[in-house]
Amino acid sequence: MEYRLLNTIDRINDLKTLSIPELQLLAEELRHYIIESISKTGGHLAPSLGVVELTIALLYVFDTPEDSILWDVGHQAYPWKVLTGRRESLKNIRQYGGISGFQKRTESPYDAFGAGHASTSISAGLGFSLANYLMKKDRNVVAVIGDGALTGGLAYEGLNNAGHLRRQLMVILNDNEMSISPNVGAISKHLHKVVTNPLYNRIRDELWDLTNRLPGKLFLRQTMRKIEESLKVLVVPGVIFDEMGFRYFGPLDGHDLPGLIDSLQKLKTIKTPVLLHILTKKGKGLAEAEKDPAKFHGIKGRGPVSGGGSSVAGYTEVFGNTLTEIAEAHPEVVGVTAAMCDGTGMNIFMEKFPDRSFDVGIAEGHAVTFSAGLAANGIRPFTAIYSTFLQRAVDSIFHDVSLQKLPVTFCIDRAGLVGEDGPTHHGVFDLTYLSMLPGAIVTAPKDGNELRALMHSSLSETEAPYFIRYPRDNSIAYDPGGELISIPTGTWERLRSGKKLAVLAVGSMVKESREAIEAIASRKIDPTLVNARFIKPLDSEMLKEIFSTHDMVVTVEEGSPGGGLHSAVMRMASEIGTKCRVKAITLPDAYITHGARKLILDDAGLSADKLAEKFKALY
Repeated sequence: MEYRLLNTIDRINDLKTLSIPELQLLAEELRHYIIESISKTGGHLAPSLGVVELTIALLYVFDTPEDSILWDVGHQAYPWKVLTGRRESLKNIRQYGGISGFQKRTESPYDAFGAGHASTSISAGLGFSLANYLMKKDRNVVAVIGDGALTGGLAYEGLNNAGHLRRQLMVILNDNEMSISPNVGAISKHLHKVVTNPLYNRIRDELWDLTNRLPGKLFLRQTMRKIEESLKVLVVPGVIFDEMGFRYFGPLDGHDLPGLIDSLQKLKTIKTPVLLHILTKKGKGLAEAEKDPAKFHGIKGRGPVSGGGSSVAGYTEVFGNTLTEIAEAHPEVVGVTAAMCDGTGMNIFMEKFPDRSFDVGIAEGHAVTFSAGLAANGIRPFTAIYSTFLQRAVDSIFHDVSLQKLPVTFCIDRAGLVGEDGPTHHGVFDLTYLSMLPGAIVTAPKDGNELRALMHSSLSETEAPYFIRYPRDNSIAYDPGGELISIPTGTWERLRSGKKLAVLAVGSMVKESREAIEAIASRKIDPTLVNARFIKPLDSEMLKEIFSTHDMVVTVEEGSPGGGLHSAVMRMASEIGTKCRVKAITLPDAYITHGARKLILDDAGLSADKLAEKFKALY
């Protein structure tokens, strides 16, 4: 396709000079350009296709970057990146050295607020708005949030506070789940035209001020509000937002570009909180994506793949299969996840046990406390949440599960470096924040068979939360019909006996460490290798024996420095007074960039090649 208009948009002012018909043609070109680019690189396709018209309308109406536009999560912000000076950069999005797949403040002045987790835009937007007020800046703030992100409690906390403070904030609810309802008809359109009309709003505000000077102002104001609310109840599904202090408008067709521009131009003059409800089609413009938006939410590119494929099941699939296996023998077992059914493998379990499966939405704190309630009343929940998202529920884990010694099994997917999603999604802090919990059991399997065994073994623990963390990767070895081995809590596995140096590897690092040792094995380089599958509690007996027979212990873990296995091993070394030196190999104390997992693992010094170099240096 020839991008006649798109190739002329180098600055926002270039877009503002276009006519409405030209903007509509630009939308077609932009949609095609995103499909063409993301089909090659991979990325979040369907969400971005759904907001093309909205993005153009926002840039046309508002004066960015002085006016602040905040995109919740960021899955839908590819059109924004293209039109704000990153058109050519989209061809390398999420690739090592390329631009981020999410908003990143250091990447562009148009990215007002970084985002990778859901439900943050309203709270952050209110912060922007209040800052404008305090600094006497006459600027607009817009927060674009998807209907899925409204399942997160933080969004409602932001709405509640915004309604209380009454400062300018426009929230755009991008609803891509509802079909266009009967409310989007002649009456609703007429009412929308009335309530967005500047004359209507001026008269409304003047009448409101007038009631303040008349006798019985409370009665008059209550009457005015009841009349307005009664009209809206008939045709508008947004009274809940009105009750929270927002003026509700819509729902509107989110692909009607002239209508969006007209509405935004009128609504931006309102200096109190407003919510504009738009209806969009996720995957708009690509027939396959419109038919199955979940499948096209995030796609893999057709470009070169680092490291090749594998016929072994991924850890995610192992989890889903094993939970189904466990549930067949244990009717008290249920599955819980937070809007990540496919991503965690919970969909496999859901197909067999739909009545024992619970997707609570983007609400990780609720997922944890909900699981605690289930466990407190005799149910055994297996709660599957990505490592990076579980961070949002740390207090719930402490207060509602750990403190009460409740047997919830947490299956933590995407632990370690996840790849192209980058620092907002790398799960590198879980070993640290979980290891601090008294009585917690923290584990990491070396392969799929060990994940299966640990999940079964977790049922034997009746007074402690059980955390199992594993990477976004193939599971190395998985035999679903194999003999089931029970793994006693706090036991390690010696994989290789050697001299001088003992390598204690955690989870994903067992494979890398084994390959590193095999590459350098000789008479002079002969390390011991231990699968330290329990980070808490430690295998204290094996560790004491290792301290007495080796000169140095090296812990290798795909996690942040400080905390985790190294911290626990150092503590025991101090307690028993060993002369054995302890060294840590972890991820660097930095936020790791995005890129193919194998590439950034090597860059971080945790690949087999890099570990081999480090092991050799210790001899």
